[in-house]
Amino acid sequence: MARPNADDTELRRACAAAIGSGGSAQDIVLAIRVAKGRGILEKLGRVATPRVLVLTTKHSPKGERTKAFLRVLKYSSGGVLEPAKLYKLKHLTKVDVISNDSTGCTFILGFDNLRSQSVAPPQWTMRNIDERNRLLLCILNMCKEIFQRLPKLVGIDIVELALWAKENTPSVINRVNAQDGPATSVMEQNDLKVTVEKDLVSQAEEEDMEALLGTYVMGIGEAEAFSERMKRELLALEAANVYALLESEPLIEEVLKGLEAASLCVDDIDEWLRIFNVKLRHMREDIASVHSCPVYISVEKRSQFGKLEMQSVCSEALIEELDKLLEPLRIPSEFAASLTGGSFEEARMLKNVEACEWLTGAIRALEVPNLDPCYADMRAIRDKRAELQKLKNTFVRRASEFLRNYFSSLVDFMISDKSYFSQRGHLKRPDHADLRYKCRTYARLLQHLKNLDKNCLAPLRKAYCQSLNLLLRREAREFANELRASTKASRNPTVWLEGSTGSSQTANSADTSTVSEAYSKMLTIFIPLLVDESSFFAHFMCFEVSALVPAGASNGKKKGSDGNSASDDDINLMDSEGNDVKQSNTSTELGALNDALHDLLDGIQEDFYAVVDWAYRIDPLRCISMHGITERYLSTQKADAAGFVRELLKDLQTKISTQFSKFVDEACHQIERNERNTRQIGVLSYISRFATLASRMEQYIQGQSRDLVDKAYTRLVSTMFTTLEKIAQSDPKSADVILLENYAAFQNSLFELANVIPTLAKFYHQASEAYEQACTRHISIIIENQFDKLYQFFRRIDDLTYTVPHEEIPFQLGLSKTDLRKVLKSSLSQKEFLEKYESFVQAVAKIYPNESMPPVSELRDLLASS
Repeated sequence: MARPNADDTELRRACAAAIGSGGSAQDIVLAIRVAKGRGILEKLGRVATPRVLVLTTKHSPKGERTKAFLRVLKYSSGGVLEPAKLYKLKHLTKVDVISNDSTGCTFILGFDNLRSQSVAPPQWTMRNIDERNRLLLCILNMCKEIFQRLPKLVGIDIVELALWAKENTPSVINRVNAQDGPATSVMEQNDLKVTVEKDLVSQAEEEDMEALLGTYVMGIGEAEAFSERMKRELLALEAANVYALLESEPLIEEVLKGLEAASLCVDDIDEWLRIFNVKLRHMREDIASVHSCPVYISVEKRSQFGKLEMQSVCSEALIEELDKLLEPLRIPSEFAASLTGGSFEEARMLKNVEACEWLTGAIRALEVPNLDPCYADMRAIRDKRAELQKLKNTFVRRASEFLRNYFSSLVDFMISDKSYFSQRGHLKRPDHADLRYKCRTYARLLQHLKNLDKNCLAPLRKAYCQSLNLLLRREAREFANELRASTKASRNPTVWLEGSTGSSQTANSADTSTVSEAYSKMLTIFIPLLVDESSFFAHFMCFEVSALVPAGASNGKKKGSDGNSASDDDINLMDSEGNDVKQSNTSTELGALNDALHDLLDGIQEDFYAVVDWAYRIDPLRCISMHGITERYLSTQKADAAGFVRELLKDLQTKISTQFSKFVDEACHQIERNERNTRQIGVLSYISRFATLASRMEQYIQGQSRDLVDKAYTRLVSTMFTTLEKIAQSDPKSADVILLENYAAFQNSLFELANVIPTLAKFYHQASEAYEQACTRHISIIIENQFDKLYQFFRRIDDLTYTVPHEEIPFQLGLSKTDLRKVLKSSLSQKEFLEKYESFVQAVAKIYPNESMPPVSELRDLLASS
């Protein structure tokens, strides 16, 4: 076993401090660092967490059995070790090495006292096989010495473990004694071998060995014969293995081909070496001749040396140029492995990104701007370009398939867990922070995929939109259902202006403010969520649109950001060289983005419509407040990456306006039904109730819903006045009286509202003008009815003044003084005139309460005196 180093000593001290009063440095037998994980979580992208396993013992002062523990320590946020879990070694029943791990460093410790056997035990991963063997040997020795038993070993070669212990353990410090308490003894290597072999050979294996030996019938003194027999059998088995190998024809052919290729290479190398030896010998002879006779070198020899020197320079330049040309043609093995068959797990994403960067650079290096045109048509360049293209297609296909499955698996995992959604009695705010965090892991991969093959993004975007659309619609549906179920509100009457409805029913309507609050909560929760999802989608899927950055935002993170919003995503667009690019707001990108957002959010509007219909059934007037709430959210949404959200709000506003128009139409029909009723007497029912309806509508106005209410006022009041005129025309004798009474009642009931509402003020003045006209007509009719005979007598006199002298008119037929007295007496009959005048004064006092009129008694005295 490896000797403890300074790191182990420091780790033991930290573990002793973490354990505290429950243990000391002398009680710690072994402390080692491991990584804790669970198989299903690692498949979902979770990273294994670092832990420290500590084997400790506790000695009883009363001489009882020594206790052994396995402590699990974790790192706090400050990097300090703290206790996390405690296991008793006496319950250890199995040590299982995971077969899926090719390194053999991952194993599971099985305890028989775990409360929930349905939960998978944690997997412990060591840094190397030596540390694994070191920990397992320590556990086995402690179990053997303290509890006189060994746990079951699965997936571990006992012989290899014993050999490792023999090679790596010079001595073992034994710090425990099962019965006599603490004691320290040194175990030599020979003793360790026996102990390990005894400990690692189980009772069943000993029985199998005895049964094997029992098959050989030999005496006690025949050990050498037994040994010779075993050697012969071993040689026979080895020979059989060799013969089986040689009989395998495909393997033999492969070996022969390799040997033939190797022999050819050896022959070529031998030929090259002979040529090099000859050239070197000639060079040595020339150099020796130059050194021996430097003065008598001929001109021809000097020319020959100049040519050799020039050839040497040219050869060096050619070799350098060839090296530069061959450099981009070489594919590093680690990049080739990542591009053709590497994993896309989170731990390997950095290597995948590096491979993508290399592949992009290699493809660009073989293009004409970066490559000398004279090399562009070389066969080697064309072949290498085709090889890189094939490598690119393979990687893009593998990455696209992985990402499509990854998006689907993430959403399926969330949909299968009911805790992500609203349930009965609990409204759940959707939280996509973890989903976005996992997606951001592959953001740079998507950017490189776009640089490699821009066409591969369309299927990925569609797969992402389809998966997330299912999640968003499920969240909105569950939230809307629970929102309606948890909101308690009594239904208000939908009939406000019907003649059969009592006035107390409209005056004492129930409070339905909770309906508007529920609708506002729906928008408050989901509109920011949809905006964030739209913005994150545009960034994550590499849409080059400039409107992704809100107005007034800087390049860095916004102040007060919590790091979970889409605007905090550390995702920038890059060109093929990895540099940031300026985003261009092109019509093509915006069109593709809007189509993708439609696929992402389509269908969620149905749940908003359901909330609007539910609110309309409870109180139709709540459409006014919902219209204002929607307008407030609509005014904050710009035509940016969340353009579909703006369209959703517009559709919602149209839906609310349609529902409110339906209510106004029904109210108009209620008003028009009064026209078909029997003879109307006094103030009509809808005239007096309209003021109550208008007051309630004013209470619900929020924000920009004034236009909606003013249009409703215009339709309602226009229908009221039209119906009133038709009712008055049906009874000509009392038409003006009906108009007088109803227009006056309209003005009296809406006096206060007309002072603050311009639309009602306009109709107030219209009613005032109509009232004055009806009053004038009514007084004229009264006067004409009373003095009609007198007016006719006056017109006859006036007509004769043009043809007959004035003094002869009293002598005309019917115009005598007697006739004049009869006309005056009949027109100014005191009793009849006073009765009509009294009714007129009462009508004026009722209509004009502040207007002074001569009393009846005064007029009676005036007539009596005349």
